[in-house]
Amino acid sequence: MERTARILIVEDDMIIGANLSLQLSQLGYEVTGIESRGEEALSHALSTIPDIILMDINLKGELNGIATVAAIQEKMDIPIIYLTANSDDATFSAAKKTHPKAFITKPFNKLNLQRTIALVVEQLKGNSVAQHPVLEMEVMNDRIFVRHNGKMEKLLLADILYIEADRNYCTLITDSGNYLLSSTLKTMEEKLPKTVFIRVHRSFMVNISKLDVVAEHHLEIKRKVIPLSKSQKELLMARIQTI
Repeated sequence: MERTARILIVEDDMIIGANLSLQLSQLGYEVTGIESRGEEALSHALSTIPDIILMDINLKGELNGIATVAAIQEKMDIPIIYLTANSDDATFSAAKKTHPKAFITKPFNKLNLQRTIALVVEQLKGNSVAQHPVLEMEVMNDRIFVRHNGKMEKLLLADILYIEADRNYCTLITDSGNYLLSSTLKTMEEKLPKTVFIRVHRSFMVNISKLDVVAEHHLEIKRKVIPLSKSQKELLMARIQTI
């Protein structure tokens, strides 16, 4: 991890959270935010995707720290360092099931914090892809959330004109802008609803409802000429007839 590690602090005591943020900033880390409740921490983690989360176990609200981590891990794998003043065996056993990178017991000092985070960052170096796969796209009914400028942004399926692939990358084309994702076209084809999108070429998928022209060997969407493979033409025509 060559760049500065980005860390989310989840701590229900805002004074402790602010102190942690100050110490981390002084150590050269980037703090993506301070959250005091599990629900907000979950939303923050999904939108900003930090490299590490410092998670207080005893959070107020419906989700404690362990439940919050479990919810985050259903979507992505972000290294966790638990903060806890409760060192009983039951709490430790429950937290251990979420496979944290470390525990820091309160009250903690700056040196302990510095060394623990430095060790976790070192573990992630050279293995960031395996340890922390980036969530590029989350599909939900009529919309998707795509990673753009460090955040997960909502994008309605109806707003996507077409998708163009270049090796292991895909660009989602919309009227308002383009979104580059680290994903193959095959993966996009598997994730996106087949009632809306169809692959028409080895490098293109189109939103069927956005087609302006269907010619012998090409399509047009907003004057963009898109090649049409012979092998895909029959399937496309059959799909158009059912709309």
